[in-house]
Amino acid sequence: MQSATKPRRKVATAATDGGDSADKQDQLLLSSAICNNEDLGPFIRRAFTSGKPDSLLHHLRHFARAKESEIEEVCKAHYQDFILAVDDLRSLLSDVDSLKSALSRSNSTLQSVALPLLNSLDAFLEARTVSANIDLALASVASCIGLMDLCSRANLHLSGGNFYMALKCVDALEAQFLDKTPSSTVRIMLEKKIPEIRSYIERKVSKEFGDWLVEIRVVSRNLGQLAIGQASAARQREEDLRIKQRQAEEQSRLSLRDCVYALQEEDDDDVLSVGSESDGKSENGYFGFDLTPLYRAYHIHQTLGLEDRFKKYYFENRKLQLTSDFQVSSMTPFLESHQTFFAQIAGFFIVEDRIMRTGGGLISKMEVENLWETAVSKMCSVLEDQFSRMQTANHLLLIKDYVSLLGVTLRRYGYLVDSLLDVLSKHRDKYHELLLSDCRKQITEALSADKFDQMLMRKEYEYSMNVLSFQLQASDIVPAFPYVAPFSSTVPDCCRIVRSFIEDSVSFLSYGGQLDFYDVVKKYLDRLLGEVLDGALLKIINTSSLGVSQAMQIAANMTVFERACDFFSRHAAQLSGVPLRVVERSRRQFPLIKCRAAAEEMLSGLLKQKVDGFMSLIENVNWMADDPPQSGNEYVNEVIIYLETLVSTAQQILPANVLKRVLQDVLSHISELIIGALFGESVKRFNVNAIMGIDVDVRLLESFADNQAPLFSEEEANQLKTALAESRQMINLLLSNHPENFLNPVIRERSYNNLDYKKVVTISEKLRDPSERYFSSFTTRGTKQNPKKKSLDALIRRLKDVN
Repeated sequence: MQSATKPRRKVATAATDGGDSADKQDQLLLSSAICNNEDLGPFIRRAFTSGKPDSLLHHLRHFARAKESEIEEVCKAHYQDFILAVDDLRSLLSDVDSLKSALSRSNSTLQSVALPLLNSLDAFLEARTVSANIDLALASVASCIGLMDLCSRANLHLSGGNFYMALKCVDALEAQFLDKTPSSTVRIMLEKKIPEIRSYIERKVSKEFGDWLVEIRVVSRNLGQLAIGQASAARQREEDLRIKQRQAEEQSRLSLRDCVYALQEEDDDDVLSVGSESDGKSENGYFGFDLTPLYRAYHIHQTLGLEDRFKKYYFENRKLQLTSDFQVSSMTPFLESHQTFFAQIAGFFIVEDRIMRTGGGLISKMEVENLWETAVSKMCSVLEDQFSRMQTANHLLLIKDYVSLLGVTLRRYGYLVDSLLDVLSKHRDKYHELLLSDCRKQITEALSADKFDQMLMRKEYEYSMNVLSFQLQASDIVPAFPYVAPFSSTVPDCCRIVRSFIEDSVSFLSYGGQLDFYDVVKKYLDRLLGEVLDGALLKIINTSSLGVSQAMQIAANMTVFERACDFFSRHAAQLSGVPLRVVERSRRQFPLIKCRAAAEEMLSGLLKQKVDGFMSLIENVNWMADDPPQSGNEYVNEVIIYLETLVSTAQQILPANVLKRVLQDVLSHISELIIGALFGESVKRFNVNAIMGIDVDVRLLESFADNQAPLFSEEEANQLKTALAESRQMINLLLSNHPENFLNPVIRERSYNNLDYKKVVTISEKLRDPSERYFSSFTTRGTKQNPKKKSLDALIRRLKDVN
């Protein structure tokens, strides 16, 4: 290989001598900028600005010539090396050819040896690819099997109504297979069906919950009635125990040990019964209904992540149901619907209490309390409105009893019922006013129906019902039958009315939040006896035309009523839970004292009228008799016969103390009539014989009083005689040998303390000496005056002077 040598171009290296130092400096700067790859724009701009572009061009050419010289030197230096390298390459080429031949031979050998291996490798790679595909297919099949299994189980749970497990399956499908499913068709299907399934489950449980809401209203009403009924039964058992205890105490008080009472306590049945396996109830449900639909709906919504929305939905629906329960129908009387009304509310809150305790936070205690406050406010408003309209005490009592049972029932679950009890207490006065009005009507009817004859009892049960039940018996010995009671039918009839009043009053005041209500019962009992019963009896006494036997029976009734009033106080105390010793210590005055006084006054008045008829015979007395009558005057015999007949009859009816007071009043009236006859204008004068006859009359009356000693005590018999004191003292004075002793204060106070001065003067002036007769003044003129007459005249003069 020949290479042509190219002539080299000489490059001048010497600097131009003609350039000045400034041009050299510019040239150096330009060379430095080019070497450093800097921008030449400033140099070009300055050259054109200074109007010297040729100088710049000159410098650039100079720099180019200088670089060409350097390039030439470098190329010259490397040329030799290049020649040597070419020579080496030429020698290497032969080596390469020999190497290429060796490689070709080796390749042929390798190809002949490696061809089976390559075929095996291709078969291996293909087998590995198939294996990978098979593994992928198996994984896909396994995934599809799991997917299909979950889908099948989800469908099975859905068809069986097991929504929670269906949701769990759907959640597993979504978490495990949705993003990993190789089939886009299956993935699209899952993306579409999973929300639909969840929506379907939500609709189903919401429908079940809606059905439960409808069912729970009926169940709540039945549950409330059951709970209140059991509270009523428990209260009745308590009342029965108290009755047995009172009977035992009464037997003990009467010292009768024959009867022994065993007070057995019974455990109250729970209102709510948890279902057992035997009756097939869920242990989350009450007896007769199940809370499972509610709890399942709540659990499903929790699983769906809709817990708060379901809580709000539940609370709003239950609140609407409670508001609906508050509606009182204007078409049905509240007396007929009040049990349903209160039972519905009671059942509602029993259910809510159970849900609050077992519902896992479905409803909070604060929400239940808010609902209860709303319910209490509404119930108080309803009670206020209904009570204000009621005019029958029994209606008030029925509603009060049911409300108190409602309070007892719901207090067991921790609900505050004080506001309801306050409403009941607020209408206490109205109830008792209505009760008093009812009793007034009943007492008036009982009195109007009574003929005031002694009550005849033919059987022992009648005696027990009319006497023993009110403790009216005077003795513990049961009488023989038929038995004639000392009272008329008014007494047991009125006793039944009063006892019923006490029991109704205690029933209204019991279980109303007030523990000690005996004083309240006693206050209204005193009003019943002192105003209603006393007023009705006074009206009968003052307005009716009654005979002596009827008046006597009314007076006898008063004594029996006095024993009955003691029974009323004890009965009220026993029902109120107050010890009898407290009542006995605080025993008050007989409340029918006005009626008793009026009855005795009426009886005395009627007897006085009878006596007046007999005493009118006093006009037949010979006031100027020649001889005194030995057996009394006619009038006194008639009076004594009547009084003896009266006593024989009255002692069978009237108590001794009443009979004594009546006889004392009648005898006092007879004494007044005798004095009135002597004092009256119909008797102008009388002599000592007539006075001696009156003395016999008074003695007969005194003897009658003494004869009553077997009926009364000696002191009471003496009190009967004192009723004749005025007539006795007047007779004694007129028959006295020293009438002027009347002027002696000591003697007058001891022997004539019942005499009136004016009556003494008037009657004494009428007394004539036996020697005084008509026209006797002509024959007896100048005779000596009787000393007794003289003393009497002196008495008359002194009394006139005093007056």
